[in-house]
Amino acid sequence: MYCAVVDPEHDSVNGRKRSQRPQRTHHEVADELRARIRSGALRPGARMPTQAQLAHEFGVERGAVRQALRILQSERLLTNMSKGSPATVALDPVGPLTGPEAPPLPTTVALAPRIAAAFGAEHVEIDAVCLTSISLTLAIGEPLRQIHAGRLKPAKVDVRVLLPSRDIDLAFPVPVEGGGDDWVHDRWLAMRNAQGQVLQHNLLALRATHGIDVHVTFRALPFTPPVKLYLLNGTEALFAYYTLTRREAEAEHEQPALYDAQGTRSMLFSFEQGAGLRDTTFVEQSHLWFNALWETISSELVLTS
Repeated sequence: MYCAVVDPEHDSVNGRKRSQRPQRTHHEVADELRARIRSGALRPGARMPTQAQLAHEFGVERGAVRQALRILQSERLLTNMSKGSPATVALDPVGPLTGPEAPPLPTTVALAPRIAAAFGAEHVEIDAVCLTSISLTLAIGEPLRQIHAGRLKPAKVDVRVLLPSRDIDLAFPVPVEGGGDDWVHDRWLAMRNAQGQVLQHNLLALRATHGIDVHVTFRALPFTPPVKLYLLNGTEALFAYYTLTRREAEAEHEQPALYDAQGTRSMLFSFEQGAGLRDTTFVEQSHLWFNALWETISSELVLTS
């Protein structure tokens, strides 16, 4: 078994208290339905369950189901959405995911199928540069489900992750007014460590459950990365900008306005070796950049508070 992880967008800094058994968000519902469509459990042309059935299955309000279905419709995974009947799975729900014709999609949408495809290799190699590793942790869930279902069985998995050091002053998230940002740093650090520990636990568990040779290594960067980068099996690079937004003050929690990044919603651009000179060069240079950081200015990272 692997640890479940939800998408706590901005929870690293907003300090909201959750119940011990929080209700699923519409993003989580969308993620699960998306995985069913990608895996073929919901086949092209098939009718979706009714909103009432989905609300009952996921234990959410119908409003959350409607929001989830709208997300999938915007990704062109669903068609024929109307008030009178269930939506239909698109006839070509996957479409181009890589290469020059692949449209950029939010990280939370685009990363999971690419990670799952990478796990189809005998030797899986994933390198990542990110702020907290939450997107990678979420995306790893799909190939883990396929491994446990017997649909994937790599022999070896090597994962390397570069994250900001706990000892630096973060460029973001930070209070708009500046100063007094210890609590922001502490919450980011807790999120960084928690997501890294879940990622590490879920992958290393494959050793015992499936006999897969797994290695997961983290190193610390002396700066806040302004972008996120994922390198898959030496042949694919996925790149996104961390776009900062202002999050308004929350009087209820006595927390000031923040400049924060929407990491899981960042648009992810794909580059594939062999898809042309531009793509091949980008993949090669991205590997050189990552390895240079890994071997020079990065330092040992321990996922503790």
